[in-house]
Amino acid sequence: MKLNHIIAALSMVFVSSFAYAGGNHAGGHGEAETIGQPGKAKNISRTITITMFDTMRYSPASISVKQGETVKFIVKNSGKTKHELVLGTEKELKEHYELMKKNPEMEHADENMLTVQPGESGEIIWHFTKAGKIDFACLLPGHYDAGMKGTVRVKSRKAK
Repeated sequence: MKLNHIIAALSMVFVSSFAYAGGNHAGGHGEAETIGQPGKAKNISRTITITMFDTMRYSPASISVKQGETVKFIVKNSGKTKHELVLGTEKELKEHYELMKKNPEMEHADENMLTVQPGESGEIIWHFTKAGKIDFACLLPGHYDAGMKGTVRVKSRKAK
């Protein structure tokens, strides 16, 4: 049982480090990769509902937001199996997925991720600070490989 607690603690540190990422990473990119930050309920500009299906798909799987916008995601699990939604860069999601395959009992508790039981829903409030692409995926073993992925396109404040 102690090993599970250690693994859970290490995974939280790992995931928290990319939720608020700054600086360079091992991939050698020159710019900091960031996916934004947890938002505050008082700043929500709109609500987007994302439904998860046992076909290993999200609806919608493609979302557009504006830089600086705070969005409340209502995440509904319409299936009969547990699913999750984790926001991150593609690289971060792939790395975390490999960790999940080794530790399938791991549950997420950070503000950029949500595990939802069958027939239930949850929410993530997220503030999009940087223009670009942010991915989301279900990192439960087998789900990511089956295509349970989506994209948030963050339009620059300067774009009209």
